Amino acid sequence: MAEHRQLQRAALLDAARSLLTEGGMDALTFPALAARTGLARSSVYEYFGSRAAVVEELCAVDFPLWAAEIEAGMAACESPAARVEAYVRGQLALAGDPRHRAVTAISMLELDEAARERIRASHAELVSLVVRALRDLGHAQPRLAAALLQGVVEAAVRQAEHAPADDAGTIADATVAFALHGLVTEVATATAAEAAAPAAETA
Repeated sequence: MAEHRQLQRAALLDAARSLLTEGGMDALTFPALAARTGLARSSVYEYFGSRAAVVEELCAVDFPLWAAEIEAGMAACESPAARVEAYVRGQLALAGDPRHRAVTAISMLELDEAARERIRASHAELVSLVVRALRDLGHAQPRLAAALLQGVVEAAVRQAEHAPADDAGTIADATVAFALHGLVTEVATATAAEAAAPAAETA
Protein backbone atom coordinates (compact mmCIF):
# COMPACT_ATOMS: atom_id res chain seq x y z
CA MET A 1 0.00 0.00 0.00
CA ALA A 2 2.80 2.42 0.89
CA GLU A 3 4.58 1.71 -2.40
CA HIS A 4 1.32 2.21 -4.31
CA ARG A 5 0.76 5.61 -2.67
CA GLN A 6 4.34 6.59 -3.43
CA LEU A 7 3.87 5.71 -7.09
CA GLN A 8 0.60 7.61 -7.27
CA ARG A 9 2.20 10.65 -5.64
CA ALA A 10 5.07 10.52 -8.15
CA ALA A 11 2.55 10.26 -11.00
CA LEU A 12 0.73 13.35 -9.71
CA LEU A 13 3.99 15.29 -9.57
CA ASP A 14 4.86 14.23 -13.12
CA ALA A 15 1.41 15.36 -14.27
CA ALA A 16 1.88 18.67 -12.45
CA ARG A 17 5.20 19.25 -14.23
CA SER A 18 3.57 18.66 -17.59
CA LEU A 19 0.64 20.94 -16.83
CA LEU A 20 2.89 23.74 -15.62
CA THR A 21 5.00 23.44 -18.75
CA GLU A 22 2.01 23.41 -21.08
CA GLY A 23 -0.09 26.15 -19.51
CA GLY A 24 1.48 27.57 -16.39
CA MET A 25 -0.42 27.88 -13.12
CA ASP A 26 -3.77 28.26 -14.88
CA ALA A 27 -3.41 24.72 -16.21
CA LEU A 28 -2.54 23.22 -12.82
CA THR A 29 -5.94 22.24 -11.44
CA PHE A 30 -7.10 19.22 -9.49
CA PRO A 31 -9.50 18.11 -12.25
CA ALA A 32 -6.59 18.26 -14.72
CA LEU A 33 -4.37 16.28 -12.35
CA ALA A 34 -7.10 13.70 -11.96
CA ALA A 35 -7.57 13.41 -15.71
CA ARG A 36 -3.83 13.03 -16.35
CA THR A 37 -3.37 10.31 -13.73
CA GLY A 38 -6.68 8.46 -14.01
CA LEU A 39 -7.54 9.24 -10.40
CA ALA A 40 -10.82 10.56 -9.12
CA ARG A 41 -10.68 14.23 -8.15
CA SER A 42 -11.43 13.30 -4.56
CA SER A 43 -8.44 10.95 -4.61
CA VAL A 44 -6.11 13.78 -5.59
CA TYR A 45 -7.09 15.55 -2.37
CA GLU A 46 -5.86 12.53 -0.43
CA TYR A 47 -2.34 13.38 -1.58
CA PHE A 48 -2.39 17.18 -1.75
CA GLY A 49 -4.65 19.64 -0.03
CA SER A 50 -4.08 22.51 -2.47
CA ARG A 51 -2.25 23.61 -5.59
CA ALA A 52 0.25 25.35 -3.32
CA ALA A 53 1.04 22.01 -1.69
CA VAL A 54 1.69 20.45 -5.11
CA VAL A 55 4.08 23.20 -6.17
CA GLU A 56 5.80 23.23 -2.79
CA GLU A 57 6.54 19.52 -3.07
CA LEU A 58 7.73 19.90 -6.65
CA CYS A 59 10.22 22.47 -5.44
CA ALA A 60 11.33 20.23 -2.57
CA VAL A 61 11.93 17.34 -4.99
CA ASP A 62 13.24 19.15 -8.05
CA PHE A 63 15.05 22.23 -6.78
CA PRO A 64 18.06 20.28 -5.41
CA LEU A 65 18.42 18.49 -8.77
CA TRP A 66 18.20 21.80 -10.60
CA ALA A 67 20.81 23.38 -8.31
CA ALA A 68 23.07 20.33 -8.75
CA GLU A 69 23.09 20.88 -12.51
CA ILE A 70 24.12 24.50 -12.00
CA GLU A 71 26.85 23.45 -9.58
CA ALA A 72 28.18 20.81 -11.97
CA GLY A 73 28.41 23.35 -14.77
CA MET A 74 30.31 25.74 -12.54
CA ALA A 75 32.67 23.03 -11.30
CA ALA A 76 33.77 22.37 -14.88
CA CYS A 77 35.06 25.96 -15.21
CA GLU A 78 38.57 27.03 -14.31
CA SER A 79 38.28 30.79 -13.76
CA PRO A 80 35.99 32.75 -11.40
CA ALA A 81 34.53 34.71 -14.32
CA ALA A 82 33.74 31.48 -16.17
CA ARG A 83 32.02 30.13 -13.06
CA VAL A 84 29.84 33.24 -12.82
CA GLU A 85 28.99 32.87 -16.50
CA ALA A 86 28.09 29.20 -16.00
CA TYR A 87 25.88 30.17 -13.06
CA VAL A 88 23.98 32.65 -15.21
CA ARG A 89 23.77 30.59 -18.38
CA GLY A 90 22.89 27.42 -16.49
CA GLN A 91 19.80 28.99 -14.95
CA LEU A 92 18.70 30.56 -18.21
CA ALA A 93 19.17 27.27 -20.05
CA LEU A 94 16.90 25.58 -17.52
CA ALA A 95 14.20 28.24 -17.88
CA GLY A 96 12.22 26.00 -20.23
CA ASP A 97 12.73 22.87 -18.15
CA PRO A 98 9.57 21.50 -16.48
CA ARG A 99 11.33 21.51 -13.13
CA HIS A 100 11.94 25.22 -13.44
CA ARG A 101 8.26 25.86 -14.03
CA ALA A 102 7.54 24.65 -10.52
CA VAL A 103 10.13 27.00 -9.06
CA THR A 104 8.78 30.07 -10.86
CA ALA A 105 5.18 29.11 -10.07
CA ILE A 106 5.89 29.70 -6.39
CA SER A 107 5.67 33.47 -6.83
CA MET A 108 2.10 33.12 -8.07
CA LEU A 109 0.81 31.31 -5.00
CA GLU A 110 -0.13 32.17 -1.46
CA LEU A 111 2.02 29.98 0.76
CA ASP A 112 2.19 29.77 4.51
CA GLU A 113 5.26 31.12 6.26
CA ALA A 114 6.76 27.68 6.87
CA ALA A 115 6.61 26.89 3.15
CA ARG A 116 8.10 30.24 2.24
CA GLU A 117 10.93 29.69 4.69
CA ARG A 118 11.76 26.31 3.12
CA ILE A 119 11.80 27.87 -0.32
CA ARG A 120 13.94 30.80 0.84
CA ALA A 121 16.41 28.28 2.25
CA SER A 122 16.57 26.49 -1.11
CA HIS A 123 17.21 29.76 -2.93
CA ALA A 124 19.90 30.67 -0.41
CA GLU A 125 21.70 27.41 -1.17
CA LEU A 126 21.60 28.22 -4.87
CA VAL A 127 22.93 31.75 -4.35
CA SER A 128 25.73 30.40 -2.15
CA LEU A 129 27.14 28.59 -5.20
CA VAL A 130 28.31 31.84 -6.75
CA VAL A 131 29.57 33.61 -3.61
CA ARG A 132 33.05 32.09 -3.81
CA ALA A 133 33.41 32.95 -7.50
CA LEU A 134 32.46 36.56 -6.78
CA ARG A 135 34.89 36.67 -3.87
CA ASP A 136 37.63 35.35 -6.16
CA LEU A 137 36.76 38.10 -8.64
CA GLY A 138 37.53 40.65 -5.93
CA HIS A 139 34.06 41.73 -4.80
CA ALA A 140 34.26 43.39 -1.38
CA GLN A 141 30.75 42.12 -0.50
CA PRO A 142 30.37 38.82 -2.37
CA ARG A 143 27.23 37.70 -0.53
CA LEU A 144 25.42 40.94 -1.30
CA ALA A 145 26.68 40.79 -4.88
CA ALA A 146 25.43 37.19 -5.18
CA ALA A 147 21.96 38.15 -3.96
CA LEU A 148 21.81 41.05 -6.42
CA LEU A 149 23.08 38.84 -9.23
CA GLN A 150 20.36 36.29 -8.52
CA GLY A 151 17.77 39.04 -8.85
CA VAL A 152 19.19 39.91 -12.27
CA VAL A 153 19.13 36.26 -13.32
CA GLU A 154 15.52 35.84 -12.21
CA ALA A 155 14.55 38.97 -14.16
CA ALA A 156 16.30 37.53 -17.23
CA VAL A 157 14.46 34.24 -16.77
CA ARG A 158 11.12 36.06 -16.74
CA GLN A 159 12.16 37.97 -19.85
CA ALA A 160 13.15 34.75 -21.61
CA GLU A 161 9.85 33.08 -20.76
CA HIS A 162 7.92 35.75 -22.68
CA ALA A 163 10.37 36.25 -25.53
CA PRO A 164 10.67 34.35 -28.82
CA ALA A 165 12.93 31.30 -28.62
CA ASP A 166 15.40 32.97 -30.99
CA ASP A 167 16.01 35.69 -28.38
CA ALA A 168 17.28 33.26 -25.72
CA GLY A 169 20.92 33.61 -26.74
CA THR A 170 20.74 37.40 -26.83
CA ILE A 171 19.16 37.52 -23.37
CA ALA A 172 21.78 35.15 -22.00
CA ASP A 173 24.65 37.16 -23.52
CA ALA A 174 23.28 40.43 -22.14
CA THR A 175 22.79 38.93 -18.68
CA VAL A 176 26.33 37.54 -18.60
CA ALA A 177 27.72 40.93 -19.72
CA PHE A 178 25.70 42.66 -17.01
CA ALA A 179 26.87 40.15 -14.39
CA LEU A 180 30.54 40.48 -15.24
CA HIS A 181 30.78 44.16 -16.24
CA GLY A 182 27.68 45.96 -14.98
CA LEU A 183 25.85 48.89 -16.51
CA VAL A 184 28.90 51.17 -16.59
CA THR A 185 30.60 49.07 -19.24
CA GLU A 186 27.40 48.83 -21.24
CA VAL A 187 26.89 52.61 -21.11
CA ALA A 188 30.54 53.34 -21.83
CA THR A 189 30.52 51.04 -24.85
CA ALA A 190 27.37 52.64 -26.22
CA THR A 191 28.75 56.16 -25.64
CA ALA A 192 32.01 55.31 -27.39
CA ALA A 193 30.11 53.90 -30.35
CA GLU A 194 27.96 57.02 -30.60
CA ALA A 195 31.04 59.26 -30.42
CA ALA A 196 32.80 57.26 -33.09
CA ALA A 197 29.89 57.45 -35.52
CA PRO A 198 30.19 61.21 -36.38
CA ALA A 199 33.98 60.88 -36.69
CA ALA A 200 33.57 58.04 -39.13
CA GLU A 201 31.11 60.07 -41.18
CA THR A 202 33.47 63.05 -41.49
CA ALA A 203 36.56 60.96 -42.19
